[in-house]
Amino acid sequence: MDIIVSGRHCHISDAIREQVTERIATVERFKDRVQRVEVEFTVNETKGSPDDAVEAEITLRSKGPVVRAEATAEDKMVAFEKAMERLKSQLRRASDRRKHRKGLRHHHGGPAQPGAPLDTLLLPSDEDEGVSENGVDRHVVAGIEVTGDGPLVVREKEFPATPLTLDQALDEMELVGHDFFLYQDAASGRPSVVYRRKAYDYGVIHLNVS
Repeated sequence: MDIIVSGRHCHISDAIREQVTERIATVERFKDRVQRVEVEFTVNETKGSPDDAVEAEITLRSKGPVVRAEATAEDKMVAFEKAMERLKSQLRRASDRRKHRKGLRHHHGGPAQPGAPLDTLLLPSDEDEGVSENGVDRHVVAGIEVTGDGPLVVREKEFPATPLTLDQALDEMELVGHDFFLYQDAASGRPSVVYRRKAYDYGVIHLNVS
């Protein structure tokens, strides 16, 4: 298992690398076949809460879904330990969901259901038509009024993706520790979002692209 420790806007000492490597070794007890672990520390230069001064992000890469957890704190190792706890919690939750799914299959004698009930919604367009005001275009995106060329991008990420089944998307959502997961449905090809409702109940939104 390769372990890569890096820093953005900060120096990573040999002592921290050693501590991180020792702690990461315990991850194999929670997830087999981990091929590579990436740990990145980022020091936030903006003024704000001291608890947000350092961000630690842990990424597990294997033949299966990518597992990622992150946390912030005033100290590098405190942020790392918080991220580790979240990572382990996500792995446990994904494992519990698989056990829950197997239990449903055994009880009903058929294919497992990924949550009961599972709501399916069709999401309409969330962008209003533009209106010109004093020669300046004004439009609304996701409930936010934007004037001019906006909207302002706060944070933007791009990830490589392959079509997934609903069950695979649920697994990936649990492993990245989010309450929702954006994916392309393998059966229909539609952009879709699965989201957590409560316990092991989930919902899924499909976009009808015209």
